Amino acid sequence: MNVPKSGYRVFSANSTPACTELAKKITERLGVELGKSVVYQEANRETRVDVKESVRGQTIFIIQTVPRDVNTAIMELLVMTYALKTSCAKNIIGVIPYFPYSKQCKMRKRGSIVCKLLASMLANAGLSHIITMDLHQKEIQGFFSFPVDNLRASPFLLQYIQEEVPDYRNAIIVAKSPSAAKRAQSYAERLRLGLAVIHGEAQCSESDMADGRHSPPFVRNTFGHPGLELPLMMAKEKPPITVVGDVGGRIAIIVDDIIDDVEDFVAAAEILKERGAYKIYIMATHGLLSADAPRLIEESAIDEVVVTNTVPHEVQKLQCPKIKTVDVSMILAEAIRRIHNGESMAYLFRNITVDD
Repeated sequence: MNVPKSGYRVFSANSTPACTELAKKITERLGVELGKSVVYQEANRETRVDVKESVRGQTIFIIQTVPRDVNTAIMELLVMTYALKTSCAKNIIGVIPYFPYSKQCKMRKRGSIVCKLLASMLANAGLSHIITMDLHQKEIQGFFSFPVDNLRASPFLLQYIQEEVPDYRNAIIVAKSPSAAKRAQSYAERLRLGLAVIHGEAQCSESDMADGRHSPPFVRNTFGHPGLELPLMMAKEKPPITVVGDVGGRIAIIVDDIIDDVEDFVAAAEILKERGAYKIYIMATHGLLSADAPRLIEESAIDEVVVTNTVPHEVQKLQCPKIKTVDVSMILAEAIRRIHNGESMAYLFRNITVDD
């Protein structure tokens, strides 16, 4: 049953013009104006937010895209959320296409689960709902005390493959590590293509020593019980790099959720070239492309990198023409419209399985 319709406003929490492009596209699709506010940094780098219109009793959507300066973006979102809360907004919903610190969602030795900390900070600031896209781990939704809609970019990337990749029927979907195999399998099954997995020394080592089981380090206790000696876990040793699956004479399409440091992708492209792949694409939702990523991509065997506009990367595109962008403002705008009108979100998750 639909809830009664009330006023709503859409704001951007970014202080840099490049980061407001996605917000402008979303508001154009919704047929509304972007809320009047000023977000800027003081001389001492403190974040200041001034809301220039009344938001009393309204539902507010804050769109926050995350540039390279992640911590500033987080502070902008927190300060704007609290400013709207103290201005008597009815509901404050965060639209955060790329959720920062999502890779820090596991315990690492004596570290901390920063993603859980950020979830608590957003709740305390006043958010009551979040719309995001392709969380690094779906279990991150459990860190929040309010609803989280984790949208998928895969329909847009699949459409790009079908429409923009010549002879895509001769392609094979590749997982650059066994941990990415589920995502790759989902793409392969939807496109009716084969699947290959890269395994060995070039794979991402994010899962190694990530759960705290190596902490504290092993020290033989000479003062303990004389008869107690726990068995020592054998150290992991990765096999030589290998490709499970035939990529010879095929188009290789590597899929992942985030492309940031590209060394693993470049290494994967080289091994795929050696195994006979004649063209190599990379498909990812979030194109962070930090540091020297554009230069490394331009000099590598990779033919094209396709990412969505969840993260601004116009500067990287100028540095590397191999980078292409897919617009996902349509699904974000539709999510805002449905939440505002009290409509079901199930339409946006059609044919989405638990493993997707």
